[in-house]
Amino acid sequence: MAGRQDSDDESRRIIERVARETDPGGTSFIARTAKGARDHVAAVDADQSDPIEYWGTRIGRALGLIIAIGLLIWLVLFVSQS
Repeated sequence: MAGRQDSDDESRRIIERVARETDPGGTSFIARTAKGARDHVAAVDADQSDPIEYWGTRIGRALGLIIAIGLLIWLVLFVSQS
């Protein structure tokens, strides 16, 4: 009888977890990831009171993103020509 109770408890925990993850009121994984990337490039975590650090962080992260996209395009062109 104890084994059945454990199984029922486990089933309830799984169902509750699935319900939380698929709740339409919550944000999706893609939306959270996009917001995190936007906040990272916009330097939300940088010190707002220091303009040099704030703008330097924003410029550096934007340049890094542009360079990464450029390298990805170059890689795709390189592989497609081979």
